[in-house]
Amino acid sequence: MAKIIISPGKYVQGSGEMKKLGEYALTYGKKALILISEGGKKRIASVIEESFSDKEIDFEFVIFNGECSKNEIERLRVKMKELECDLVIGIGGGKIFDTAKAVAYYEKTPVIICPTIASTDAPCSALSVIYTDDGVFEEYLFLTANPNLVLMDTDIIAKSPVRLTVAGMGDALATYFEARACVRSGAGTCAGGMSTEAAYALAKLCFDTLMDEGVKAKVALDAGACTTAVEKIIEANTLLSGIGFESCGLAGAHAIHNGLTVLSECHHMYHGEKVAFGTIVQLVLENIPAEELEEIIDFCIEVGLPVTLKELGVTDVTDEKIMAVAKAACAENDTLHNMPFKVTEESVAAAIKAADAYGHYFLGE
Repeated sequence: MAKIIISPGKYVQGSGEMKKLGEYALTYGKKALILISEGGKKRIASVIEESFSDKEIDFEFVIFNGECSKNEIERLRVKMKELECDLVIGIGGGKIFDTAKAVAYYEKTPVIICPTIASTDAPCSALSVIYTDDGVFEEYLFLTANPNLVLMDTDIIAKSPVRLTVAGMGDALATYFEARACVRSGAGTCAGGMSTEAAYALAKLCFDTLMDEGVKAKVALDAGACTTAVEKIIEANTLLSGIGFESCGLAGAHAIHNGLTVLSECHHMYHGEKVAFGTIVQLVLENIPAEELEEIIDFCIEVGLPVTLKELGVTDVTDEKIMAVAKAACAENDTLHNMPFKVTEESVAAAIKAADAYGHYFLGE
């Protein structure tokens, strides 16, 4: 199998970059459909409009219906034709840019992604998660190309709720450990091949950045400051983790996340918060040295990521619930089987139970 690395065509991150959106868009089209939420439009429409003034490109705002569904994608495809747009720009969070990527894929146009939060590693990926109109997962849509441009305005992101950026750290925390597992097992990646040395190095840099800058960034964000540490964490959450997961592969942490979705008590938690606990479970499965496990759990505690099932919302922990999570995580087509050793429902259930106990232990409970 070939080694493959994929990434966005261009990644731009910095203070006030949204003010240059119109200038960037000139490269890709003559008229842009800008997909945005009602709230997002109220907050930053004036900045976007100013960025397009005196530019030889037109645009139309279209309000997102709230779900990345086939019906919403089709509605927007019709809008693209009616408005004669040749470029899609998605501004906001995950469902908006998954929808924007899907519309651009079907309409064969460029796409620009402008996240206003740094809560996941999805902005850079060639993947859209499709749901029903009611929000039930339906399928993964694998795209033929990554976004043409990912534009991160750190001023806007730094003003978003701190919990969202911390959740992004939880998602990014899994990147290196899952990459390491896939490299050891020889598992294929979302990019359609084996990991390159470059992608693996970026996955490791993602982890190192979290350890070096994560706590500093959290404290700075709590104080309302966008510091160098915050800038580095935004890059780690988005670009480093994005390339790392897509071009190195997923393993135990995200499978545990998927398993946790069977517990209704966890539904209010963010993706990255569940992935963080899944990372601890994966490391317990791997039986890493005690000092390394302590480092990861202490990091989670310091930045505010959950380390126990109770913190995930499961106040009544039972063996039946733990086994239900383990069974879902061990689904035949899930990524837990990318681990470099055989896993069973029983071994995963034991690791979940132990991870929960370690979390309570390090919390002093």
